[in-house]
Amino acid sequence: MFRRDVKDLDSVLAVFLRSAGLETPLLQRRLIDSWEVVAGPVVAQFSGDIFISNQTLMVKISNSALRAELSMMRTQLVNRLNQHVGARVIADIKFY
Repeated sequence: MFRRDVKDLDSVLAVFLRSAGLETPLLQRRLIDSWEVVAGPVVAQFSGDIFISNQTLMVKISNSALRAELSMMRTQLVNRLNQHVGARVIADIKFY
């Protein structure tokens, strides 16, 4: 009789995504999609373009007062977004 090397689908997919170079883009997409959940619906209402460049989340905010307030909460938002995704995807947020 032979032994089977049984693995969780989770671990098999993680290895495949990492080897195919798709792990980082997937995590970035998850982080961008979680912006509304983490920041809240009111902030999401004033949010425009959201993208990641060089481990920096770039978020367009149409209200200048909200932009200033969010700038003061940058480190908290970075931590909450990374925790929501489960990996360190971004290091900073810039609002424009």
